[in-house]
Amino acid sequence: MTKFFITFMFSFLFSSMLLSAQELTWMNYANPQEREVFYELISDFEESHPGVKIKLLSVDQGQFGAKINAAFAANEPPDIFYVGPENVRFYVDKKRLLNLTPYVNNVKGADFNDLYPNAVNKYRYDGTTLGKGDIWALPKDLGPFAFAYNKTMLQKAGIRPPSATSPLTFDEFLDICKKLTKDTNGDGKIDQFGTGLNRYFSMIQFIWGNGADYLDESKTKVTVSDPKFIEAVQFWCDLSAKHRVAPNAKEEQEKDPYVRWIEGTLGFFPAGPWDLMAFKTLPFEYDLIPWPIGKDGLKTATWLGSVGYGVSSRSKHPELAAEFALYLSAYKTTMQKMTDLDMQIPTLQSLATRYTNKPERPDNREEYIHIIKESGRSWPEQYTYNGAWYFKFFSEFQGVFDGKETAESYCKRIEPKMQRLLDRAGKKQKS
Repeated sequence: MTKFFITFMFSFLFSSMLLSAQELTWMNYANPQEREVFYELISDFEESHPGVKIKLLSVDQGQFGAKINAAFAANEPPDIFYVGPENVRFYVDKKRLLNLTPYVNNVKGADFNDLYPNAVNKYRYDGTTLGKGDIWALPKDLGPFAFAYNKTMLQKAGIRPPSATSPLTFDEFLDICKKLTKDTNGDGKIDQFGTGLNRYFSMIQFIWGNGADYLDESKTKVTVSDPKFIEAVQFWCDLSAKHRVAPNAKEEQEKDPYVRWIEGTLGFFPAGPWDLMAFKTLPFEYDLIPWPIGKDGLKTATWLGSVGYGVSSRSKHPELAAEFALYLSAYKTTMQKMTDLDMQIPTLQSLATRYTNKPERPDNREEYIHIIKESGRSWPEQYTYNGAWYFKFFSEFQGVFDGKETAESYCKRIEPKMQRLLDRAGKKQKS
């Protein structure tokens, strides 16, 4: 009888422990340095929440989309996972995400109201419009895409450093690039360029800086035939094809512009906060400036990226999962740790000066904060149900880049094709 009672009590206590234990799974993509920090954050959270276990599933970024879709298809999704703004509409319509609106102000220690409003708005959706309505994810980070210049190269050329706050005009930018572009070893080939820019990530800054965009304000009409749009695209292509201050397609294949920047043979190149750890060992001084504008009076603009923490609508512990998402996104101690390690720009407004006052390069870190507050924009396709119409623009673009077709001819030719795809996306959303 006693033996039976002891066995019964042991089984009862063991079962109670299993029932009281709460395990959350968190799927993300991260480099080794990030994972080490994430494990520290998980340990701190578990220590303050006895009985809670967080299982980290970190996968390759290129495989993340396929793996998360497979997990939902198998009805075994992680409790917390990365969600990009471009996926919010799809995930909500598929009922994959937990509405976090009821939780954001109910977690002790998290300061939701200190998050940058435009960061939170990337994860709002009212069933029709992205940026409005309930909150479906919390910002993990903000990725302001700033413009960097090789300070050492400009100094050697006797060029005055650009203003940290007033953007260069297209003409001023081109003039500097011409002075920097050289054949430094006398072999007849250019080996130092003024700049080298990726069409997918950099051309849009010149379009925005010329007062144009891919869509009208309603986000239902393609506007690439706008003369201001055409002018910006032609200027961007002419940097390589006409003025030769940027590598052409063949030269890009021989040596990627990123490699040229790292070795110190490019004058201007983009720099996101995710680059700063790698840029610590650059063999030259560099700093940040606003992206160029078409002419005085126009406004500089650039991409402001982000990824967020979403909570699965199928989580067995929705309240706990929402708390962990807030712990990662809006806890000051969490964000201080990531900021101090230069992993990212803090999502909390109160930590902005902690970031800008860091002694490490670049000096003008304030430009990142300016992008977050003022000049940052979302990719055009994030406002539509899919991005097929946007990527169509680049499908036949090589001839323009090579100088074989004018931007005007191309933009007028490609616009109807883009519009048809955009209309199709709109019909798909309604259905």
